[in-house]
Amino acid sequence: MEILDKKSEVITSLFRSLDEIQDAIREAFKRRTPHLNGEKYLTNNEVSKLLSLSTRTLQDWRDNGVISYIQISGKILYRQSDILKLLEDNFEKSWREE
Repeated sequence: MEILDKKSEVITSLFRSLDEIQDAIREAFKRRTPHLNGEKYLTNNEVSKLLSLSTRTLQDWRDNGVISYIQISGKILYRQSDILKLLEDNFEKSWREE
């Protein structure tokens, strides 16, 4: 029966796998957005990237009432459902789809 220590290939492979899992979990936590009452909220940067818009354009949209938002202590948040509704409301079907 082989004695396993920290230098054995099986143990080093196990630790490598655990490190990869830990890195994946850390990365997932960095990208996650908290849900509140079943609603997902997005930051300015997330909406900007999602819609391929500048943050300045988002500010214009907020100022002109185009997009709904929440502001708490200077932090701007958008309900994901509002963003999806905005996209759906402005969807134009191709004449080929009709």
